[in-house]
Amino acid sequence: MKRRLRGQGLVEYALIIVLVAIVVFAALLILGPVLGNVFSNINSSVAGASIH
Repeated sequence: MKRRLRGQGLVEYALIIVLVAIVVFAALLILGPVLGNVFSNINSSVAGASIH
C-alpha cells in the first residue's frame, strides 16, 4: 500500500511539473517578441551611446 501511495505522489508531482512547463512555454511564446524588442531597444541605446 505504501508503495502505491508513493507512486501516486510521483505521478502527481510529474503532472504539476508538466503543467508548469506548459504555462512557462505559453508565456514565452506570448511575451517572447515583446521581450526581444525591449532588449533590442536597450542594445541600440547602449550601442548609440558608446559611439558618441
